[in-house]
Amino acid sequence: MSASTEQATNPPREQFTGQTGFILSAIGSAVGLGNIWRFPGVAYENGGGAFLIPYLVALITAGIPILFLDYAIGHRFRGSAPLALRRLGGRWGRWTESLGWFQVAMSFVIGLYYTAIIGWALSYFVFSFDLKWGDDPEGFLFGDYLEASSEVSITGDIVASVAIPLAIVWIAAIVVLALGVSRGLERANVVIMPLLALTFGAVVVRALFLDGAVDGLNAFFTPDWGALSDPNVWIAAYGQIFFSLSIAFGIMITYASYRRRKANLTGPGLVVAFANSSFELLAGIGVFATLGFFAFQQGIPVAELETISGIGLSFVTFPAILSQMPGGAVVGALFFGTLALAGFTSLLSILQVTSAAVQEKFGLTPRSGALALGTVSAALSFALFSTTSGLWALDTADHWTNNIGVVGSAVIMSVLTVWVLRRGPELLAHLNAVSTVRLGRIWLGLVGVVVPAVLGFMLVRAIVEVATEGYEGYPAGFLLVMGWGVLIALGVITVVATALPWHRNKDEIEPWPPYPAVAAKEEN
Repeated sequence: MSASTEQATNPPREQFTGQTGFILSAIGSAVGLGNIWRFPGVAYENGGGAFLIPYLVALITAGIPILFLDYAIGHRFRGSAPLALRRLGGRWGRWTESLGWFQVAMSFVIGLYYTAIIGWALSYFVFSFDLKWGDDPEGFLFGDYLEASSEVSITGDIVASVAIPLAIVWIAAIVVLALGVSRGLERANVVIMPLLALTFGAVVVRALFLDGAVDGLNAFFTPDWGALSDPNVWIAAYGQIFFSLSIAFGIMITYASYRRRKANLTGPGLVVAFANSSFELLAGIGVFATLGFFAFQQGIPVAELETISGIGLSFVTFPAILSQMPGGAVVGALFFGTLALAGFTSLLSILQVTSAAVQEKFGLTPRSGALALGTVSAALSFALFSTTSGLWALDTADHWTNNIGVVGSAVIMSVLTVWVLRRGPELLAHLNAVSTVRLGRIWLGLVGVVVPAVLGFMLVRAIVEVATEGYEGYPAGFLLVMGWGVLIALGVITVVATALPWHRNKDEIEPWPPYPAVAAKEEN
C-alpha cells in the first residue's frame, strides 16, 4: 500500500465567503496593539513628520513585497505555512516544511503572551469606569494589578487579577476558532472591525478638542529633516513596517490559502497595507493630541514627557491622562475597549496559523484542532504569564521572538524562494494571473535583494546587541531561559513537528494555473 493511500483524503478546504471578509480579516490581523502604542512613539523619536518618508519607502520596498510573497505562496499551494512551503520546495519539501513549522512555532509562542496583554486591556476597560488606578497609575499597574516581582526572575505565583481575564480571552478565542474560517474567524472580524473603527475614531475626535492638543500634533508632525541622514531612522522605519503588517510568520500564507482559486490578491493586498498605515497615522494623531493635553496640564513641553510608547504609554501614561481629563471614564472605556478589540482580531490570526497547521498535519477538524491547541496553549500561558514574573517573561520572549525569530524567518524565506528554489518567476506569474493590479519583475528584485539586505542587517544587529549588551539590564540567567531558551524551544518544536508523519495527503494538489501556461500567457 502506498503512502498516499494510507493517508486520509483531504476534506474540502475552508474558504472566506468573499473578498470583503478576507480584507477585513487581514486588516484585523495587521491592526493590533503595536499600531496604537508603538508607531506614534517610533515616529516621534525618529524625525517626527520627516519619518513618514522612510516609512513610506519601507512600506513600498519591503512591506508590500513580502505581503505579496506570503499571499502567493499560500494561495498557489493551498495550505498552512508548513504544507504550503513543503509544496513550494518540491523535492526539497522536507526542508522547506521545517521553515513553515518554525513560523508556526513563533505564532504559538507569540499567542501565549499576546493573550495576557489583551487580558490586561480587558481589565483596564473595567477599571476605567471608576478610574480605579487613582493618582498613582504606575504603582497600581506594577503593584496592585500585576503584583510584579521586585526581582527579574521566574516565579510560579499566580496573580488572580491577571489570570481571570486571561481565561476569558482564551475561551473567546477557542470558541471563534472552533467555528471555523467563515463562521468564526470571518464573522468575528466583520463584526469587530467596524466597531473598532468607531470606538477609536471617537477617542481621536475627543482628543482633538482637548486643551494643548495642537501642541501635541505640532510635536508629532514637525519634521526633523536632519534625521533622514541617520541610518538608524531608516532601520526604525523598516522595523515598524515589518512588525505591523503580520508578515513572515505564517499568518498571510494561511489566510491566502482560504481564498478561492481565482481570487484577486494584489488589489486587496494594497487595501490591507494602506489601511494598516492609515490606522497607524490616526493612532499617532490621537496619541499625540492626548499627550499634548497632558503636557499642557503639567505646564511642560511635550518633549519632556516620559513613557510615550509601549506598555508604559497604554497602562501608565494614558491612565494618568484619563484621571485629569473631563469625561475620562468614558474615554478610558473606549480606549481600552479599542485595545482589547484590536488585540483580539490579531490574536485570532496568530492562533489560526497554529490551528491550521495542526489540523492538516494530524487530520483534525477545526473544532478538535482549536480545542487541542487552546488547551495546551492556555495551560502554558497561565503558567508563564499570569504570574508575578509574567511581565518580565513577556517582555523578554517578545524581544527575542520578534527581533530574531520573525526577522530571520523573513530573510530565509526570501532567499530560499528567489535564489535557492528559484520559484520567484512562478509566484510572480501566479499573482499576475489572478490579480487586477499586475506586478513587474521589480517585485522579484525587492523580494530577492532589498528585503534580505535590509532585514539581514537588522537581524545581525539584533543578535550582536543582545549577545554583547543583554537586554534592559535583566540578569543573564533570566535572558538565557526566556530569551535564548525560547529560540531553542522554537527549534525543538520545528524539528519534532517536521519529523512527525502527515495524517492527510500532503501532496494532493495541482497548482493552478499551471506555471508554463501562465508563463506563455505572460509572454503573449
